[in-house]
Amino acid sequence: METLEALRHYVRFLREHEGLREVRLSPAALHGLELIGAGASRSVAGSVPGTLLRGATSAPVAAPRVSGKGAVIPTAPRFEETITVSGATKAEQLAHLGERASGCVKCPHLAARRTHVVFGVGNPEARIMFVGEAPGEEEDQQGEPFVGRAGQLLTKMITAMGLDRSEVYIANILKCRPDMPLGSSGNRKPTGEEMDTCLPYLRAQIDVIQPQAMIALGGTAVEGLLGPVGGITKLRGKFLEYRGIPLMPTFHPSYLLRNASNTEKRKVWEDLMQVMERVNMPISEKQRGFFLAK
Repeated sequence: METLEALRHYVRFLREHEGLREVRLSPAALHGLELIGAGASRSVAGSVPGTLLRGATSAPVAAPRVSGKGAVIPTAPRFEETITVSGATKAEQLAHLGERASGCVKCPHLAARRTHVVFGVGNPEARIMFVGEAPGEEEDQQGEPFVGRAGQLLTKMITAMGLDRSEVYIANILKCRPDMPLGSSGNRKPTGEEMDTCLPYLRAQIDVIQPQAMIALGGTAVEGLLGPVGGITKLRGKFLEYRGIPLMPTFHPSYLLRNASNTEKRKVWEDLMQVMERVNMPISEKQRGFFLAK
């Protein structure tokens, strides 16, 4: 299994840093890889022979496409690693998950620079769950998602929906702030490898909470959940689905801080009203009129 993991990490590196879209293996290399994969699959109960797996609950990597020059290995597998949780209630299960995440060092470069793991906050019984991309500097300092300027705007959006921040659940794809070069400020987008590595924690949160609807804040949040399915401008306003749960992509609050016109605010508000309707929340005439020209 160590050989498979090394190959996956190398392929991810090539994809992220070299822009490589596929890796071709010679017939001899393919044969060796098939032998490794067959041995790995036999060690996993109920697995499909010949698939390359990462743990008993992982989704199989797509089979290589064979051509005259060897095999073509997909460079963007999305692993379905599952984290087992314990606890009698949703609150206890989330607390257990939070403890697990607080000691995570799967991304050593992030663990070395973080102040806090920013796990998530809110109601374990929430009907609506907001998902962002990653903690920023203020979130890293306080250990809570969306507490900076964008977070303050998100709180206002939640209030406008007729809810309190404590009634929803808020989390990010990444639980650690993406590291920045020493002496630099600002935030960077998480890499695909970082998102894939951290996603099992968010997936476990979603499985525990089982919200009636989710809101993905920004294109990176959508990418982290679903992969590279398109830009946020085209995706917003249309329900997608994640693990059987309706998922509404919309602009990140930081976008509205940079583009504070009523036109852009109205787009996000229309997205939020669709979610309110989906979970059977009442919408007043006053709410329907937010950000419309008088």
